Amino acid sequence: MNSPQPPADRRRKRSDDPLVALHYQLAHARSEGRVEAMVVADDAGLVVAGVGAWAACEELAAYAPLLAQGQWTEPGSVERTRIATLRQQVDVQPVDIEGQRILICARGGTMRRAAMARAAQGVARILTAA
Repeated sequence: MNSPQPPADRRRKRSDDPLVALHYQLAHARSEGRVEAMVVADDAGLVVAGVGAWAACEELAAYAPLLAQGQWTEPGSVERTRIATLRQQVDVQPVDIEGQRILICARGGTMRRAAMARAAQGVARILTAA
């Protein structure tokens, strides 16, 4: 009797190092979604892992907690704020990993939301195993 073969692993690059694995996951999602930058940030707005221009990753991470909160206004400001501008260009997806909230952010791209959903699954898998 033949034993069933496990499903083929589609990943081409892999690493036992969680930070390298996160980078591979984000790079794949970025390419697939054709996004400018993608980042995993902590709740304090610090970069955990990112792909794309480093300045863009740092900006996304810094603003991610504010963008994840929803509406944000700056009292007394009549000019368009950076938050308002980013809100049109950036999607943020909170992900709970064993009680710890992380934020996945992406800017630009034609298939950003689908790429983020796929990245969220991979990031959760990587961080849960770490």
